[in-house]
Formats: sequence, structure tokens, C-alpha cells
Amino acid sequence: MSFDPIPELPIERRGAVAVVTLNNPEMRNAFTDPMHTALREVWEHLAEDPAVRAIVLTGAGEAFSAGGNIPAFVADYESPAHRRETMRQARRLLEAMAECPKPTIAAVNGPAVGLGCSVAVSCDLVMMAESAFMADTHVSVGLVAGDGGTALWPLLLNLQKARFYLFTGDRIPAADCVELGLATFAVPDAELLERALALAKRLGEQPRQALEETKRALNLHVQRALLAVAPFALAAESESFASDDVRRAVERFGEKR
Repeated sequence: MSFDPIPELPIERRGAVAVVTLNNPEMRNAFTDPMHTALREVWEHLAEDPAVRAIVLTGAGEAFSAGGNIPAFVADYESPAHRRETMRQARRLLEAMAECPKPTIAAVNGPAVGLGCSVAVSCDLVMMAESAFMADTHVSVGLVAGDGGTALWPLLLNLQKARFYLFTGDRIPAADCVELGLATFAVPDAELLERALALAKRLGEQPRQALEETKRALNLHVQRALLAVAPFALAAESESFASDDVRRAVERFGEKR
């Protein structure tokens, strides 16, 4: 497929490794609508590129991603049409990441929150800077945790832990993410990208068909979970945008702005 990189989502080639960067540092790499669309499309684009053997996803600046941005959050609250499109894009993004045959590594350089957390744990392997943390804060702002957490976290954590962290929105430090199963490794901050690139290069040197089809087989578990859970979870998240709790969250965001 044709794909034109946008400034908020540049692609850099390091040999056979594609480095995709969430590049909206002024907003802590929160997802604008164009970023959301481009991130969905980039997996399909790189899947079709025979020169790419592995993919690293990271963030610019001090954060991996703060998740949804405030203007889009307000638009979802105010516009049912925008909300429906957001939910469609969220499901298509999760599906595109699960279907991409190339091994993907999230290099989580800072906080990964909300949608940012869902995107990180949707990668095949997750390498975190020791100072980073994850948090799924949907419930804390009045939303159903629809865009990944309810489908993916029970595959990675035990169900009791998934419930606790999704119910509370608590921050999970990098070392705890590794212990719980949300991340693969925690490494010193200064070594993160170098270590992620080295791992991506190593994976890219594995026999292509064996690696990619092993990934496809493993991701059948993910795709089955998405098929079973995502339609209800995203529909419920869409409905929760009309709640008084979300209205109050929008008012708080407005006061901060």
C-alpha cells in the first residue's frame, strides 16, 4: 500500500530495521487524529516492504505516549460521529498490529499511558527504560478500558492483576511491568534504543518464514481475544463518553488549558 509518513510519525531505516517514532513531544506524544490513522497504516505499509525485517516503535522526547490528546478527547465527548470514527480506528489499529508479520519491539522511553500503553503492549516484545512506567487510566477518567486493555491484559497478566490495574489506573514501574508480564526487559535509560535496535537486528537475522509464521501462530491468541472482546469493549467505551464522569473530566481538562 502507498504510505506517506507524516512529521508526527517519521520512519527511519537502520539497515533492515524500521524505526517508527511517535513524534509529538510537546504533547508527550499524545495521539492526534492524523497520528492515529498513520500508526494504523504504517504496520500494513511495513508488512509489505521486503527490505524490512523488524520494527522498533519508540517515542520522541521524555514520553513514549500520553495516549489520547485533549482536543480529540473533547471531540469524542461532543461529537457522536467523531466518537464512532475513533472507535473504528482503535479497533483497526489493534488488528493491524496483530496482523503485521514482522517482529515488533516497543522501546518505551518514558510514560506509556492509556492508548499509549495499549500500543506498547500490542508489540511483540516490550523493552522499557528503567525510569518509565505504564498506566491504563481509562476508568479513572470515566471511560471503559476498550482499546486494548480488556482484551490484551488478561493474556499477559493474570486476571486478578489485570482487574486491579485496569480498575485503579495505578502507575506500574518498569521493573513491575517485567515481573507482571507487560514488558520483556527493563534496561538503563541511556541504553534503551541501542538495546532495542540490537534485538531487532538479531530477530531480523532469523530465518524469515520460520519467524514470521511463528509470530502469526502466536498472534492467533491475540486475534481471538480481540475478536471476542474488542467489539463489546469499544462499544461500551463509546457509550461511556456520554457519561457525567467524562463531562467532568472534559471540564477539568478545559480548566487546565
